[in-house]
Amino acid sequence: MKYDYIFSGVGLAALMVLYEMECCGLFSGKRILLLDPDEKNSNDRTWCFWENRVGDWDWAVSKTWSKGGFQNNEIEIDCFSEDFRYKMIESKTFYERILSELKACPEIEWRKEQVQSFQEVVNEEVEVFTLQSSYKGVILFNSILDLNSLKNDAEYPLLLQHFEGWFIKTKSPFFDRDKAGFMDFSVSQKGNTRFMYVLPISETEALVEYTLFSADVLNEEAYRIEIEQYLAKKGISTYEITRREKGIIPMSAFPFWRNNSKRILNIGSAGGWTKASTGYTFKNAAKFSKRVIAILQKDTVDFRRFYKTNRFTFYDNLFVAVLFARNELGYELFSGMFSKVKPKLVFKFLDEKTTLWEDLVVIWSCPKIPFLKALKNYMLKGL
Repeated sequence: MKYDYIFSGVGLAALMVLYEMECCGLFSGKRILLLDPDEKNSNDRTWCFWENRVGDWDWAVSKTWSKGGFQNNEIEIDCFSEDFRYKMIESKTFYERILSELKACPEIEWRKEQVQSFQEVVNEEVEVFTLQSSYKGVILFNSILDLNSLKNDAEYPLLLQHFEGWFIKTKSPFFDRDKAGFMDFSVSQKGNTRFMYVLPISETEALVEYTLFSADVLNEEAYRIEIEQYLAKKGISTYEITRREKGIIPMSAFPFWRNNSKRILNIGSAGGWTKASTGYTFKNAAKFSKRVIAILQKDTVDFRRFYKTNRFTFYDNLFVAVLFARNELGYELFSGMFSKVKPKLVFKFLDEKTTLWEDLVVIWSCPKIPFLKALKNYMLKGL
């Protein structure tokens, strides 16, 4: 059997592409194969993003915050408002809604198998290999990232956004349910870029997450100690941990799009859909999934032209290079941006919607000498 579309991995990016395909009627008359050993039936992660009050994904949003924002040892800056909110989606809600619709589609077949390799072959076909079998198709969407290949690439430095989060419940009211701690840099930096998220669910419940941008992950005990110390400093000594989450997100300016071929498109983190300078993925995945649909609706599909670099690609490259070489600069860098530039302009810049002049306003707030050194190296390498 030959499939029209094969999906290697069924995570955020794949489900977004499938959701958009269904909405646009692209399932009709097609055979679609999903390959992933995971059931996707648990709250294995949360996705957060900033947005104006109303958004396309509000049906999946579990909590929004209209107050709160950035904090370090000297300042606290409000970034959000009734018209510009921070939003959180829990994966189980997202999975259940989209998967319930997909499972009702006769065009879709799901095999709980782990993809081992794939290739584009002659006769305009792709071939995908699992431990159990092999499958042929017309188009492959791959969302399985080979992290080791990034680690071994000397040309493009790799930062990791790694974190552990605890959903906690206190006995008495403690949190302002409308106020999010977007980035709290008041924690000890220890030569890295380290901060806390505090996202209240109610007056007695919150997600408290310890996050680092660094080249190496910590041992499990280190995350636990830092979260416990942070909670104690905030006066929270008695609490119940109801759920934990942890993860590693690559932050790299590696040109992932070079791995695309005519009929193979790498999506999600495997395709560079994670923004290198922040590690945020959700809004990028939403943007790129619509671009996928635009290509599928054409008479001729060629994913080699899916992505084009722009000035924000260049900015991300410099950002990762600076923090890779001087990992302790994260405190100064983010503090400079949020204290010297209006927060909405910072977010607009991170969303890649600013004008060139607005770019310069944000960039000028950052430590200048490290960025000039990174720019020099960038030009010498001819990247």
